[in-house]
Order: sequence, then C-alpha cells, then structure tokens
Amino acid sequence: MISQIQTYIVDIPTIRPHKLSMTSMAVQSMVIVRITDDNGLEGIGEGTTIGGLAYGAESPESIKTNIDTYLAPYLIGQSVASPKALINKLHLAFKGNPIAKSAVQTALLDLLGKQLGVPVSTLLGGACNNHLSCLWVLASGNTEKDIEEAKGLVAEKRHIIFKLKIGSRSVRDDVAHVGKIKAALGDDVSIRVDVNQAWSEPQATYGMAALQEAGIDLVEQPTPAKDFASLVRLSKKFNIGILADESIADSTDTLLLAQQGFTGSVALKIGKAGGLFAALDVAAVCNAAGIGLYGGTLLEGTVGTTAALHAWSTLPVIEFGTEMFGPLLQSDDIVKSPLNYHNFGVEVPTTAGLGLEIDEDKLRQYTLSLIHI
Repeated sequence: MISQIQTYIVDIPTIRPHKLSMTSMAVQSMVIVRITDDNGLEGIGEGTTIGGLAYGAESPESIKTNIDTYLAPYLIGQSVASPKALINKLHLAFKGNPIAKSAVQTALLDLLGKQLGVPVSTLLGGACNNHLSCLWVLASGNTEKDIEEAKGLVAEKRHIIFKLKIGSRSVRDDVAHVGKIKAALGDDVSIRVDVNQAWSEPQATYGMAALQEAGIDLVEQPTPAKDFASLVRLSKKFNIGILADESIADSTDTLLLAQQGFTGSVALKIGKAGGLFAALDVAAVCNAAGIGLYGGTLLEGTVGTTAALHAWSTLPVIEFGTEMFGPLLQSDDIVKSPLNYHNFGVEVPTTAGLGLEIDEDKLRQYTLSLIHI
C-alpha cells in the first residue's frame, strides 16, 4: 500500500542557455515525486515542462500543486499492484494535467518494479533494445561555434545526429545557418531542425524546399500545432521528413492526423501523453497508420528521461531515433549514477525499477520546496 508521497521542485542550471523559438532557458525546473509503500520501498518520478508556461498549459508550480492537492490524497492507501488500473482511475477522477499524471505514473512503475525485482521496461512488455540512438541540440545560434561543437561530439562518438532550434530569425537566415552547418559536417552526420510552430505554411514551403536542397533530414513542427491540414500538405509535398510534435498529445490526436493523410513521423513524449502507457498507445496508432516514430523529450532530467527510455526500449523500431539528451543539458544531477551516453546513443538501465538512486545531498541542494502527505 502507498503510505507517503513527497513532491519537490528542483532547479538545476543548464550548461549554456538553451534557445527555442518561444523562449530561452538557463535553468531547468523539474517536479520530482517520491512514492513510498508501507514496507519502505520507494518509487520516483518526474514531471517537467519547458520554460515555465512558454511551452504548454502546465508549469512546475501547477504540476506540484495538483499532485499535492488532488492526486496524492487519492493515491494514499492504494495498492500499486495494478498501476494501469490505478492510472485509469486517476484519469476518471481528475481531468487534464498530463505531465503531473506522467510523473505519478513513473513513480508507481518504479515502485512496482522494485517490489518485483524487474526493470520498468519489463512491466511495459519487455525491452527490444537496451541501447538507443540519441541526438544533441546545437543551440548557440553561432554557426562556427555549432560546427566546432558538433565535430567534437562526433569525434568522441557521443552524438552523430544533431538538431537545431530555428524559427526566431527570418526563414532565409535560419536556412543559411543550417545549410552551412550541414555542409561543414558532411553526409555521415544527420541534421534536423525544430521550428516549434514558428512558420506559416508559405514560409514552411519555402523553408522546407531550401532545407531539402541542403540535405537536411527532418523538419519538426514547422506550422502551428492545430493546423493539421498544412502538416498533411507539407508531408506530401516534400521528400524531406516532417515530424509532428506540438500537434500530438495523445492517441486521439494521432488518429485524427492519420485520418487526414499525414505521411510523416510523430514525436512520442510521455509528459504530453500523460504517462508511459499513453505514449505507447500513440506509438501503436502510428504503427497501424504507417507513421514513423521519434522518441521525444520535454528536456526532462535523468528521472524523466530514464522513464521514457524504458518505454522507447520496448518499441522494435524507432525510425528517427531519440532526443533523450536532457540530462546532458543540465550542469549537475540528482541521481548517484547518471545515464551512460556512448557510441552515439544511451544505455537503458536493466536493474529493478527505473534503475536509479537519488543523491540526497544533491536533491537538497537544488530543491525549492517540499511537501509531505
């Protein structure tokens, strides 16, 4: 039975400013959840968004408040033996709040995995791959600095796929910046861009044509989230890959986009979907519709990133790999053993639960507030 739930807001500075089309962040705020059973075993989870309210409707403060006020009291005294049934009850009792629910679900699965002595991936059906490719974001905005950084990471065998956040400058300037980087890095390196909804359809038509000519592999969310029609038209107009991100939250969104004839790929994100189970439901719809998969991030720290990796590891194929670099963007960590990034990817832990242990000193150092229920 669940005996205690603790929530923390943890602020960790990033290694450098991370620039997106809608904001620039120098600190990542994460909500850490700890769920303890009556035998003293503990499961941990994380709920994270990007730039406060710049990305979506949930902020770190609202995630924490809604867990403390609504989700946690509902869970006290409940068994974790059937986490999916428990999550379904939460969905019926409380509307919305997918990131808060994802954090809670992760902690429940971590706790059950520890109780049973199996990794979370086993609870989700079993891992098909324990090493997943992982890209890195080049976000200095300076062409020469980005080229130098990418060359160093390729030489270290850390990353060979890179994404650039564009959309805050003119389309022409962004395309020129990206094209120079691609030309300098060559054909062995994959370059993608994320526009974060910043373009109109005419701008996207111009931009995607130029990016395709430059050898760019993928364009993420070029147009506004709910403009499904433009995404469909663009996906059919160009050979360059197109990725739906903000357009897709759950399996219902995915089905609607597929029904309109979308031929691109979808970014899976456990926070947007409402947890690991729901994110894998999105993947199931994509597989049925012939839509490609991409393991996405809300720039979670190690806890949230590891949860997503357990989910992505159960997928036989992820056509465009993953972007689970969130922990590498942070200047410090709150776990004792960070994830192992090597050989252009990241290892999925294989020990019980998530395979993580909290570093209590680091957690105290970076915690803003704490509530016990």
